[in-house]
Amino acid sequence: MSTQGSSAPSSSGPSSALVADWYEQWIATYKVGAVQRVTLGKYTMALKRLREIAPDLRLADLDRMAYQRIINAYAVDHEKATVTDFHHCLKGALLDALDEGLLERDPTRKVVLKGKPPGKKKQKYLSVYELQSLLRVLKLDGEHNWDWCILIAAKTGLRFAEVLGLTPADFDFERQLLNVDKTWDYKGGGGFKPTKTGSSVRKVTIDWQMVGRLSVLTKDMPPDDPIFVPKDCTIYNSTVNGVLARRCKEAEVPVIGFHGLRHTHASMLLASGVSIASVSRRLGHASIDITQKVYLHVVKELESKDTDAIMRSMATLL
Repeated sequence: MSTQGSSAPSSSGPSSALVADWYEQWIATYKVGAVQRVTLGKYTMALKRLREIAPDLRLADLDRMAYQRIINAYAVDHEKATVTDFHHCLKGALLDALDEGLLERDPTRKVVLKGKPPGKKKQKYLSVYELQSLLRVLKLDGEHNWDWCILIAAKTGLRFAEVLGLTPADFDFERQLLNVDKTWDYKGGGGFKPTKTGSSVRKVTIDWQMVGRLSVLTKDMPPDDPIFVPKDCTIYNSTVNGVLARRCKEAEVPVIGFHGLRHTHASMLLASGVSIASVSRRLGHASIDITQKVYLHVVKELESKDTDAIMRSMATLL
């Protein structure tokens, strides 16, 4: 979205400006250049739907009932979680409008978030046996194909953009370490860019089998070139997800997305008794709290096993 000619929203009192026009100015003023591209995309998509649902609604006419009608219209063809995201995108702007005196009352107060029933969710991760079956059907014939990306993600937990950002120089084969300090901007036309967060910069240990395979794969490559991104080639995550889906079907295991390999990796480590702190560092999470939240299902299962072990131990004391 171009910010040329846009200015900060006026604070001259209740406004006759269109809600959508004001929201667009708010995005240009407060979000462009301040949030990541993906996050900005959520705001601009919310703007597009707002214009479709309420093209003529003015700030002066925006009250709780009008806002609820916007949410209801959006909820017709979206699940509740998506409706909640849409609401949060709008709410921040409208609360700022309230602070600026453009609204007399908070139109988002006590909003009822609705949504259509959730569809069948794709399985997020594989079991140890399923992952072993998947890895056995990978075609690791020495070429730089997508199967190698699948192997690396399964054994390291790297994100897709992190795998694409790998260069031969990132591998320290003697110490069995993989340096993660950049990503590949596949959504923005290519090129290296920083990791998702500062905590995502990390060194990940790799097993000796990976060392043997990857040392051969990267032997004759320029040290600072991305391993899996051909020159002048646009990368789409749908491509690798398509390859992964075919491999899952060949292995006769549930079809998961590429990010599901990261979930599989983390779940396997936690189930194997690796501390959640170590898993959090390996994944590059900003805090252990994030790891606990994402993998709560595994943590709860492990806590249940711990409780059983504690009770058995206590029973032997008499």
